Order: sequence, then structure tokens, then C-alpha cells
Amino acid sequence: MSEIPPAPLSVADFAKPDRLITPEELASWIVEEDEDFICFNKPGWVVCHPAKHGPWSCLVGAVSEARGWSSVHLVSRLDRETSGVNLIAKTPKVASLAQTAMERRWVTKTYLAILEGEMLEPHAVDAPMGPDKSGLVKVKQYLGNKEGAQTAVTLFEPLATGRGYTLARVSPHTGRKHQIRVHAQGIGHPVVGDKLYGPDETLYLEFTETGWSDRHAAMLPLPRQALHATRLEFKGPHLNRTFWAPLTQELRDFLSLRMGLSEETIDRAEALID
Repeated sequence: MSEIPPAPLSVADFAKPDRLITPEELASWIVEEDEDFICFNKPGWVVCHPAKHGPWSCLVGAVSEARGWSSVHLVSRLDRETSGVNLIAKTPKVASLAQTAMERRWVTKTYLAILEGEMLEPHAVDAPMGPDKSGLVKVKQYLGNKEGAQTAVTLFEPLATGRGYTLARVSPHTGRKHQIRVHAQGIGHPVVGDKLYGPDETLYLEFTETGWSDRHAAMLPLPRQALHATRLEFKGPHLNRTFWAPLTQELRDFLSLRMGLSEETIDRAEALID
């Protein structure tokens, strides 16, 4: 068997917390804009909220600077390493409508995830989770019915498998912190590239302190977690809209070069989200 070529991925974007957004990059991430919303396809290295390295080091700050806005209404928030649909409302009124829809669960979120192992059938996970106050990492969540745990439900559906990995459609029915990643680890299929819920949580600590290292490269097949928010749908009496963002190039590269999927298979998997 011939050796599988490595995906042509650079870790520069993920290893530098002071990496700044350029105005040209920000503009290139817009997938839809109208009088009410701007929908961005956020890359996997961008934080949403203001960061210590200035306004151009986060999405909200960059939008504020680029548009000259004194306030930015962020509707949907993603973890730094999660790519995909990030929505900003242009007015307080529209932001309020979106927030109401979120609170009343008139919203459907759909993700694509690349998981470790080959998942052969869907998994509906109904398992409570909450903050892991006794762990090494303060932000880590635990899986189980302990004190402070809340109901959490996630559906994982395999779309394609190859070479020990699975491309899955993921539908979270609740909105707990790190829910998809915790549930994926709980069913034995952690998200590829996950430093916190993957092979060793100390990888997360090391990365936050010193950046990417040879140990990360040896243990993680991707420099960031392979989780992408692909679809955000509002179904409410005052807001009925759907936003969509295609897979980022480095995730497509992994599916093609590491999993061996054809472009047609990848396109078909994305089309199933619509």
C-alpha cells in the first residue's frame, strides 16, 4: 500500500495567538450580507470576542474597526478553533429578534465534524454534562450526572468514512458549552485535532502556553479541531432565515488527502446539510 500523503496544512495561523486579521481577510469571509445581517465563514483560528492583542485580533473588534461601528451585535458565537457560520446583526432590533429565537429554541444548528474512528451507524447521545471543577483545565466540561450537570442531547450521523476517520453531520438539540466535543469523546469518536477532549488534555495546556510543538504534530492529525458550523436556521414568527457556510479549505484537504474522499463525495455530504 502506498503511503498516504500528508495534508498540506500550515500551523502558523493556529500557533500564534497574536495573529491579526487584515481588512482583506475579513471581507473575504463574508458569505452573505443584507440590511439585517452579515454572515461570516469564520476560520478556525479566529476568536469572536475582544482579545488582549487589540481589535484586529478578534472578529467583533475587526468588524467594529472595518465598519466604524461603536457596537457590534454578535448573534452566534463559536469557539476559536471551530469554523463556520458566525452571524452579526446590524441593528439592536434585529439582534433582539435573533436572541429571542435563540432563547425560545426557534433555531436549528447543524455542524460537520471529522471524527476519529469509523462510525457505522448514527448515535443519538442523551447524556448530561457540566463544568469539570476538579480537572487540570478550568474550561473543561465533564460527562455524567454530577452536581451542576445539565441535560445535553446530540445526534451524530455518519456521512462518509475512510482510513480510520468519519465525516459526520452533527445536530445539537441543546446548547451546552463544548457539547459536541464532549459527546463525541463520550461515544469513543473524539473530534479530530481536539487538544482538550482528544488523546491528552495536557496538549491544550501546552498549546496555550507555548504554541504548537512536535508533540502536538505527533499526536494530532490536524492543528485545530475539525468542527465546522455549516448551517444556522431560524424558524420563528418574526425571523425565518437560513445561513450556510461551506467547509474551509483545510478541512476539505483532510477529507481528500487523509480520508481519501473524492470531491464529489465531499460536495454530496455538504449538500445533505441544505
